[in-house]
Amino acid sequence: MADVEGGHIIIADDHPLFRGALKQAIAGAWPGTVVTEAGSFGEVNSLLTSGNAADLILLDLNMPGMQGFAGLAYLRASYPDAPVLVVSANEEPQVMRRCIEFGASGFLPKTQGIDAMRNAIRTVIEGGNWTPADYDPTAPVDGETADLTRRMTSLTPQQVRVLMMLSEGLLNKQIAYELSVSEATVKAHVSAILTKLGVDSRTQAVIAASKIDTGHWQPEQPA
Repeated sequence: MADVEGGHIIIADDHPLFRGALKQAIAGAWPGTVVTEAGSFGEVNSLLTSGNAADLILLDLNMPGMQGFAGLAYLRASYPDAPVLVVSANEEPQVMRRCIEFGASGFLPKTQGIDAMRNAIRTVIEGGNWTPADYDPTAPVDGETADLTRRMTSLTPQQVRVLMMLSEGLLNKQIAYELSVSEATVKAHVSAILTKLGVDSRTQAVIAASKIDTGHWQPEQPA
């Protein structure tokens, strides 16, 4: 079981001021903790793939490249030893629930105070789960969305990454280049994605993935 003091925390948020506030809050409680900052999905992924093992990822899903729950699903499947605490301005109950369903160990609204934030960090790093006191995991959910969530969580990390690239409008050859694999491998991934999501085309797969995020996250803004 990890300890906060002396551990490594990645703060993934595209707002430098908020990252700085979180970093100061962590340093004030656990001065021996290493904190690394990232401002996009690509930066988080690069940190983790380069061997920077993390004891915790503080993750804002509404940042460049994340694509909401798809990015969360990818990070959790690819790096299962790095727990994720979602830190979000969106406090809708269904968003909290979906984050947990996609593998997050906790959900911390940005409106929570510094004591709650520190408590959430300690709880998750020590192997627990943290959600606000008013979170109700038994609240009813839409059946279609619940089924899509279940199907999405059955995708492998590479399949999630391919689906994210399909959502960006990339062609098979472009995906193959980005992932350093053959086009045949990409086609195989696309076929598996269609089967697991229960759809017949790439367009339907993208639509199915977007249904899970509709209304929850703001679209990525161009740089």
